Amino acid sequence: MDFLKGIRVVSFNHFLLGPVGMQILGDLGADIIAVEPLEGAFQRKWGGVNSKTIDGQTMLFLLGNRNKRSLAIDLKSPEGLEIAKRLTTAADVVCENFRPGVMEKLGLGYSQIAERNPSVIFAAASGFGADGPYADKPGQDLIVQAMSGLAAITGTPESGPRPVGVSAVDHHAAALLAMGILAALFRRATTGKGCRVDVNLLSAAIDLQIESFTCFLNGKQPETVAAREFNGGWYFSAPYGIFPTADGHLAISLTTLATLAEALTAPRIAEFTGADEYDRREEINVMVADALRQRTNSVWMDILTRHKIWHSPVNDYARVVQDPQVVHNHSFVTLPGATGSPITLVSHPVKYDGKSPEVRLVPQPIGAQTDEILGEIGYSGAEIAKLEETGVVVRAARQRSAANDASGPHPS
Repeated sequence: MDFLKGIRVVSFNHFLLGPVGMQILGDLGADIIAVEPLEGAFQRKWGGVNSKTIDGQTMLFLLGNRNKRSLAIDLKSPEGLEIAKRLTTAADVVCENFRPGVMEKLGLGYSQIAERNPSVIFAAASGFGADGPYADKPGQDLIVQAMSGLAAITGTPESGPRPVGVSAVDHHAAALLAMGILAALFRRATTGKGCRVDVNLLSAAIDLQIESFTCFLNGKQPETVAAREFNGGWYFSAPYGIFPTADGHLAISLTTLATLAEALTAPRIAEFTGADEYDRREEINVMVADALRQRTNSVWMDILTRHKIWHSPVNDYARVVQDPQVVHNHSFVTLPGATGSPITLVSHPVKYDGKSPEVRLVPQPIGAQTDEILGEIGYSGAEIAKLEETGVVVRAARQRSAANDASGPHPS
């Protein structure tokens, strides 16, 4: 995909939100220069389940670092800071997700970069916003799920609040970050103006609940936003939810109670009408659950399909990757990794003219493109070697070997 060909993004991002947001732009053809500390950014060190790794590559690193070039520099050194300033002066986009104020202390804040590069798009991702009473607090997905109400609506009165089983806020905020940058780039293309784009986890979490909050804030408010047993959410009527069967679970979505009563051979369900669907949903859901427990998923799926009731089995991950539509959509891609072992990644989720963006670069070893990137901003081979010798940058071993080969034999 070359939609963003010619757009250079300098990324000072770590963990999940920032790297995934930049990966989206990289998938669309932007040149993403991932700037990391010499020891590598946090995502290279945290592996998730039992610190699971592939040839030392963590899951957090693999999920958000394709289609990027790697540059590791010491920003605490004058030489390293000079590299960063040169990079940001020539960048179309600078993005960071440090706590508010960190980039300004380095001389790399929006106003400081804009003095040298007036048309720059500067994007900042934070936990709670660039200012305000929580600006200095550390923001993280679980913390924000709790603070934003997401955990409250996910739990039930019996279970109490429950977090979503994935970093949903980080993922949504990453998409919003990419969207904001694209909007700013479009305006720059028509006006020449730069822009500061701010995305924060708390606002992203609330945006993720746009349906629920709109329902809550208009009209009579409920006593609790915890979902009732079986229901898909506090504001849904019966039978919208997930129910046990004889050998698994089924999600029941859109239908009428009369149709459902006929399909389940449970005529009492048809006696509930109008407001009963919400006001007496717990009674209805118990009847639905009791009926569904009598047969297996496959039997019920045939019956529900004949009655045109929207439904789905609840798949575990093993079934998801085998699902024929998932396979058809190419939602997962397996490639040779940078370290030799194959890696499987979640594909870019959007198709353009029927095609998915290609993986131009699998997640790269730290400093894999040091020579290439520094050469582009005017550093000579000798200067790059000196920067490595003094501990300002990290170079991949193959770069060092290639540089030595290019310079010819050395006298002993």
